[in-house]
Amino acid sequence: MNNKQYTFIDLFAGAGGLSEGFIRAGFTPIAHIEMNKDACNTLKTRAAFHYLKVEGKLSVYEDYLKNKVEKTDGTDLWSKVPQDITRKVICATIGEKTIGDIFSNVDKLKGEKEVDVIIGGPPCQAYSVAGRARMGKDVEKDPRNELYKYYVRFLERYNPRMFVFENVLGILTAKRGEPFADLKRLVEELGYKMDCKVQIASEHGVLQDRHRVIIVGWKDDELKNYSYPILEKENMPYAVMKDLFADLPSRKAGEGNLYEIVSYIKPLSEMNYLKESGIRGVLGFTTQHVARPTNANDRQIYKIAVDLWLKNKQRLNYAKLPIQLQTHHNKKSFLNRFNVVNPFGCCHTVVAHIAMDGHYYIYPTPDPTLDTVRSITVREAARLQSFPDDYFFEGSRTAVLRQIGNAVPVVLAYKIAEEIKKILL
Repeated sequence: MNNKQYTFIDLFAGAGGLSEGFIRAGFTPIAHIEMNKDACNTLKTRAAFHYLKVEGKLSVYEDYLKNKVEKTDGTDLWSKVPQDITRKVICATIGEKTIGDIFSNVDKLKGEKEVDVIIGGPPCQAYSVAGRARMGKDVEKDPRNELYKYYVRFLERYNPRMFVFENVLGILTAKRGEPFADLKRLVEELGYKMDCKVQIASEHGVLQDRHRVIIVGWKDDELKNYSYPILEKENMPYAVMKDLFADLPSRKAGEGNLYEIVSYIKPLSEMNYLKESGIRGVLGFTTQHVARPTNANDRQIYKIAVDLWLKNKQRLNYAKLPIQLQTHHNKKSFLNRFNVVNPFGCCHTVVAHIAMDGHYYIYPTPDPTLDTVRSITVREAARLQSFPDDYFFEGSRTAVLRQIGNAVPVVLAYKIAEEIKKILL
């Protein structure tokens, strides 16, 4: 029996969706590298959770959540675990001026251990359709186009047996496909073969129709007979409303707060999807079930949008709203700006812009009234990304939603990690 603990380094880690999947599959993190302070704090809090769980001290984590004070970070919790645990989170922007110090930190954390896998994906704004549209011609000059080169520098230094690189579909076509072709050339020069496929999260246990490019690379001399891992497509008999949201208490617009302890209204025995996916987590409660406030005009639009979707399964065309409700001048594009989460199947893609725009993720309120319509809560957004309910995101509501929107769905990450592990055995 192989009892080896496989290790990984997580680059551009965000809030840790990808690394959470690898940890669930039995991998051990050496380091998480992330530039955003709030996301780094989230990673530290999650690292403390994993340590306390292994040590049988989850009551310490529970006490932290139950006594959490608004506008504080996780210092109180972090002080209760060995410093080596939280030191794995390196808060730094990866770039020419910083990479030397980052390497030094990772070297200390790594010690004599080998690195089995490097995971992660650079920020996608320069490759995404929305990012390119927003930046126009300036996108060609965006330094984030070049971040893949630093990913390669980590491959060169730590020589992992494999790597997993996640990004939006646009990475295949940005700048006429030059960055992708260059990435392939650079990793091949280091002795890796690589292949990529578009993975659809809803085909792999996630209630979200999310399409992302997953690039996998492997050492050609060591894994000669290897090819891209095949993720078997799964039938999804589950639906957002009855299987993902049904055990959370009702919320009105503006109701709840990030630190409130939330009890479930249905036992886990009645929530098969939550049990199978691990989304309910290991605690008897959850947190961060808070809904955005909305104004009267938006609530009228929400009600129209929800009624239309529930009764006719039709999306709202903004240009066809009563004129008195139309506050946007643009009536030729983005006419689906008020978008209801599909209660009968999978949600549309959760993106980072959810932090700024709740209109695109309207809760499918049964029998909607002006008093009950709202956008989805923070916890509901986290569940759509298949984060477990015991995952606590540090920062303001906006910061938390941005972390969630940028993440890789945990369940998809776990499925990928399990296939990677089979090759490493």
